[in-house]
Amino acid sequence: MFDWNFAWSITPMLAAGALVTFEATVIGFIVAVFVALPLALARRSRAVLLAWPIGFVIEFIRSTPLLIQVYFIFFVGPQFGITLPPMGAGLIAIGLYYGCFVSEVYRAALDSVPKGQWEAVVALNLGRWRAYKDVILPQAIPPMIPTLGNYLIEMFKATPVLSVISVLEMMERAKLIGSETFRYTEPMTLVGVFFLIMTLASSLLIRKLEQLFGAQRQDRGAIDREVSTSLAST
Repeated sequence: MFDWNFAWSITPMLAAGALVTFEATVIGFIVAVFVALPLALARRSRAVLLAWPIGFVIEFIRSTPLLIQVYFIFFVGPQFGITLPPMGAGLIAIGLYYGCFVSEVYRAALDSVPKGQWEAVVALNLGRWRAYKDVILPQAIPPMIPTLGNYLIEMFKATPVLSVISVLEMMERAKLIGSETFRYTEPMTLVGVFFLIMTLASSLLIRKLEQLFGAQRQDRGAIDREVSTSLAST
């Protein structure tokens, strides 16, 4: 039977683990988002000596389990002079792993920008940085949001992997409680509730971002049409 008194007594400990889970997910997602862009640009490069090695690295990381990469960074890294704390190793592993997936999202979004926009950038003689910032990325970001949201939710559910390197996230604390009290129903149920709350909140945030960027895209399209009409009338 579910013991509510026991559940309330272990809630603070699991809440502390939920905070670790939240921090690992958010920081890992930020790392993934920032790592993914240079990977995507490098893979789209016309320089074969840059695009092929980056493409191989991306496919290698995507094709191997996250668990193996966590073990490799934490246990094999010290043999090469790279010693990291458990949380740091976990963040790097999650960030790089999902960064490779997100880089493919970036690449697909950049490829979906109409060819005429790239030709306009060249015709206007815009610098590479300004072209991406002002023309390409504003058109590529909105289609990426739903997929990025899916990866954010997936990262929440991937954090229990970090327990193998002694990161005291939510699932690890639940297992410790179960091993000490021989009661698993309450801690595992609460872990499921915490995950549900975090994923639902993430889904709501992503939906709001979709609406925001969708409205901005519509406004931008309306302005472009008005400018085109004005130019045509003159």
